[in-house]
Amino acid sequence: MKQEILEYKDQQNWFVGQFGEKLELSGFFGKQGGFERTRLASLLEKLYALSGLEEGDDPCAPQIHLIQKDGDDFAFLSFVVEMLQTRMDQQWSVRRHRGALLVLAGDRVLHLELPDGEMTIEQLFGQGTGQQYDFGETILIATKNEGKTKEFRAFFERLGYQVENLNQYPELSDVEETGMTFEENARLKAETISNETGKIVLADDSGLKVDALGGLPGVWSARFSGPQATDAKNNAKLLHELAMVFETEKRSAQFHCTLVVACPGRDSLVVEADWPGYIATAPKGDNGFGYDPIFLVGETGRTSAELTVTEKNQQSHRAKALEKLMEEFPKWQAQQN
Repeated sequence: MKQEILEYKDQQNWFVGQFGEKLELSGFFGKQGGFERTRLASLLEKLYALSGLEEGDDPCAPQIHLIQKDGDDFAFLSFVVEMLQTRMDQQWSVRRHRGALLVLAGDRVLHLELPDGEMTIEQLFGQGTGQQYDFGETILIATKNEGKTKEFRAFFERLGYQVENLNQYPELSDVEETGMTFEENARLKAETISNETGKIVLADDSGLKVDALGGLPGVWSARFSGPQATDAKNNAKLLHELAMVFETEKRSAQFHCTLVVACPGRDSLVVEADWPGYIATAPKGDNGFGYDPIFLVGETGRTSAELTVTEKNQQSHRAKALEKLMEEFPKWQAQQN
């Protein structure tokens, strides 16, 4: 019988797995070699035992080959859990909590992995007694836009973070974006909301810069058509402004994104990126939001609104900024702790 091959790959990790009669772990284990292999094999054995599956004639024992593994064990744990769940009825999840990694089955903690092998009670659960603990670190996205939140969630859930947005905090007042640059506006939102809530807050200020209009609408992208602006009105106004610009190369533009992560008592983290393209002559596509229906992606002839979420997350200005954020975020956390 042909075996199904499972694979996980990101910038830091690359695992390949299949099922067999015996539990196996092979691959490249870095500088620590044998110690790292023994540790990961023990972890695999423990999760397999907790699953209730047994070695035998039915091929249900994970056989995993590590091509590359860097960083903590979150990706490895997630891959093992994903494999086991193809043979189990129950649902498991992997979460981060204050630097620790947890494998959960509903409200039950199946496995707890501590950074460097130990933590104090206060570090793991926070100060105080009799307090309700919400397992899983949360990042609050400073937006009420569900489309934008969906894009951020697709990235952060891969790292074990839960994502909220401002729709879950109706008591918070709106932060007036009075800055003259993308960074100033993103800082205002992230730092103000972080100080009010005590949470890690990610804010972005994104916009469309059209070369023929001297960089407009820029920081005014969301309200380009006036106080009662909508996506449709903004798109219509921009097409009107470019009505006499016929050559595609003269309709060049860039989506820009500045991301700021803020946490009380810490220096904020700032990254930014651009996504080059052109302005179409008419809207096309039903996906995305904002100027997506009139933004032609490079030389593809397709608008951003014609891309799937997956396709957009592989190349957009926000995706590029998030790639930079993923590189800098762990370092930022370590420096600020």
